[in-house]
Amino acid sequence: MKPAPFDYLRAMTTQDALDALAETGEDARVLAGGQSLMAVLNMRLAQPRLLIDISRTEELNTVRVDNEAGYLVVGAAATQGSVEWREWLVNETPLLMMAFPYISHFQIRNRGTVCGSIAHADPSAELPLVLTALGGEVVLRSKKKKRVLAAADFFQGMLMTARAPDELVEAVRFPLKKTGERYGFTEFSARHGDFAMVACAAVVTPDSISLAVGGVADRPVVERWPYLKGDDLRGALNDLSWKLGAQDDAHISAKYRRHLVRQLGWRVIEEAK
Repeated sequence: MKPAPFDYLRAMTTQDALDALAETGEDARVLAGGQSLMAVLNMRLAQPRLLIDISRTEELNTVRVDNEAGYLVVGAAATQGSVEWREWLVNETPLLMMAFPYISHFQIRNRGTVCGSIAHADPSAELPLVLTALGGEVVLRSKKKKRVLAAADFFQGMLMTARAPDELVEAVRFPLKKTGERYGFTEFSARHGDFAMVACAAVVTPDSISLAVGGVADRPVVERWPYLKGDDLRGALNDLSWKLGAQDDAHISAKYRRHLVRQLGWRVIEEAK
């Protein structure tokens, strides 16, 4: 299929994009990498009146470390590849480095943007899971104001976020590695590069365990426990597997999803210890 007719604006500055969003609102869509949006347009699941292309907006194509605030800050036009191939990513945000190889294929990561994945809010996607697991933030900006939301508040449900129609996801902030933290990441999919049926990300310290699960609920979910071991940890994982409300679908049963939460959760936590 082909997309419905729309007007096209190439935003050369952030202000261009914000002005267009303020004027057009719900009838506009922002195009960065387009790896999710173009498929949605072609299937006519979205029929915007205006497409705002920010892919060549230089001021949004940034990846930088804010040591004072403790974040890796990724701008709206920065590709996933530009973050994945950072020389010091393993020291900055190791969990993000672990997740990138699971995201589709390198050709997609070469074009798709980090902020685009966050804005799309697919509950099976790896980047929303990592952002939630680390307690990251989303920077939203409109013509009138700028605000920052915690990832847990930004994701509202399947493909649903707290972004207002006139707001741009200007950047996302991944917390930098903290002393004593260790990490683990894995997922299960039918084939490498397919959407995860279950994905797990762990952040472990000497005193605590945080496990984030994607692909089961309608958004990434984080569960935090004290430093559990053995049967105590297995019991906590079993409780979580039921708490997530897994459902049957065409690809996998709810029973098997619960099994994967228990097994993959155990694996990434042990990997991180």
